[in-house]
Amino acid sequence: MRFQECKDVLAQLDRSCIANAPPIWLGIGKNRIKVLCAEPLNSELRGYFCHAIAEPGPTDAVVEVLEGQNLMSSPDWVNWARDPGKSGRKDAIHDLEDGRLVGKVRTGVTFLQSPQAIIAFGPCAQNSNQIVNFINTQFLNMSLRDGWQICHAAAITNGTQTLAIAGLSGGGKSTSVLRLMELSALKFMTNDRLLARAGQPFPDALGIPKEPRINPGTILHNPRLRGMLSEQRLAELSEMAGDELWHLEEKYDLIISDVFGAGRVQYDAPLTDFWVLNWNRESTEATRLIDVDLATRPDLLSAIMKSPGPFYQKTDGSFSRDTDQCSEADYLQALRGVRAREVTGRIDFDTIFEEGKALFETGGQEQ
Repeated sequence: MRFQECKDVLAQLDRSCIANAPPIWLGIGKNRIKVLCAEPLNSELRGYFCHAIAEPGPTDAVVEVLEGQNLMSSPDWVNWARDPGKSGRKDAIHDLEDGRLVGKVRTGVTFLQSPQAIIAFGPCAQNSNQIVNFINTQFLNMSLRDGWQICHAAAITNGTQTLAIAGLSGGGKSTSVLRLMELSALKFMTNDRLLARAGQPFPDALGIPKEPRINPGTILHNPRLRGMLSEQRLAELSEMAGDELWHLEEKYDLIISDVFGAGRVQYDAPLTDFWVLNWNRESTEATRLIDVDLATRPDLLSAIMKSPGPFYQKTDGSFSRDTDQCSEADYLQALRGVRAREVTGRIDFDTIFEEGKALFETGGQEQ
């Protein structure tokens, strides 16, 4: 079916179900979002976003979550191309005259993204991680329109220094950051999306409230995390070959405050250092960190750049396309002043820890 405008979609949705829902107020940087959803998802989201809870007040966006509702007929979906190296169908879009519908192929959760309304509907409670991502997408959208660039990176900070770590998906970003969180002076900033914008003397960095989703290998080899799994599951994982464990499709949500205690999250700080993981499990060479100029290494810069995806509506009202390319010039401008290093050789998280410890203890590059 061809839905022409947002009003065609809204006419089929009952928004009265959230009329009395207690709002969840969230804030990152200068941006504020109000989330409206019913229980039990309301409590789950309130707990998940505990580090980003803000005081009630003016908002930049209102996100509505309508549990269990569906359109009477399916839109004419068009598949959204996935990033290189990814396979299978994930997102589909249907463009309206004044907005866009985005459908999750595997779960059936559907999203309306428009200036008139920002709504998630369908089996939302069963797929709360997708609702979390949708809310965080609104923070990304607002920041993009304000001149920030999205980096595909995890990050930690001590408030004056911030280390971002990029690499291919599954390359060890989360494991590296969680290992460095053993340093008590550091705070978690973001797991997978870091916003960067030109600043002086270093760029500004802004994380989004997304807790780490980690693989079993990360849990198995970190004593602090082993309590997340049963003894039986740990024993099963211990019997797996290294290659099998590395590629196991199994993810777990780690709540930073549950594992590392209160006060270990900070979303904004100067961005001083960027490491790009270009190591290899098959390598026999020692792990090395080499200073690089990102302007001469487009291969490393491409590991940092991240498309905004199907939800992004530009300032002129148009939506992003899966054929849109990130601007290298914009990223180089945003990252000017950052010390970039390439991590080569074999995968060795002990080296990452020692190098990170030295970085923060010595104060890193001179300001």
